[in-house]
Amino acid sequence: MPQDVPVFEWTDNALRLRQFVYEFWCREGVGPNLRDVREALGLSRREIVQAYKELQLGVICVVDQDSQNCNLIKFQPFSSFPSQVKAFVDGRFHSYVGCAMESIAFSRMPPFEGKDVRFESWCACCFEPVSFTARDGDIVERSPASFLIHVSANPWDWGNVDITAMCDTMNFVLDADHAERYEREVSRRGVLFTLDQAKLFVGPTGKHRMWDYHWAPSQMVPDAIVKGVQMLGVDTSNWGA
Repeated sequence: MPQDVPVFEWTDNALRLRQFVYEFWCREGVGPNLRDVREALGLSRREIVQAYKELQLGVICVVDQDSQNCNLIKFQPFSSFPSQVKAFVDGRFHSYVGCAMESIAFSRMPPFEGKDVRFESWCACCFEPVSFTARDGDIVERSPASFLIHVSANPWDWGNVDITAMCDTMNFVLDADHAERYEREVSRRGVLFTLDQAKLFVGPTGKHRMWDYHWAPSQMVPDAIVKGVQMLGVDTSNWGA
């Protein structure tokens, strides 16, 4: 997924596929396969694959473009594989979340409106449990009382291929000391977001995802991302920015 992709408009197939995948995953807790898409939308294999490629270019998902069945790896905020965060809806496991940052926006999606969504994760340093409950994007309960999100990848390296590696660098930590120990373990520096800063960072995504059928493709523009993060009051010096 190259950075600084010029602005483009979604095709009708991409819009239909995006809406279907969101509705399917929210309902089923897993992503659809090609036959599910075919049965729902009537698209051919090539049309489905091309629409997924388009959605990946617009920073919506990750698919294995080298696989014949265009295996669906991530569809923000969902992950097809066991990630750092589990989401529970109505008291039952629902799905894996793409990363710590994505979990902050998860409960804003229309199918979860008014529901308490619980998220379970751990401190990247010591694996001590971290959990919180959100309703309509607002955190209503958390344990421990305070924890942070650590992001160890510089935005200039976000999306070099796709967003999988980027999401892998967004983790919860108990505090700054735990963040520093984690940095030594993985030999990478990072920056820290409070949950309030993270909420502001993902706010535009939460506002539009599923609420706006025509929500435009996103762009991976490193300079703008860094400036936006700095405006939230995040110390980005460990990114060299």
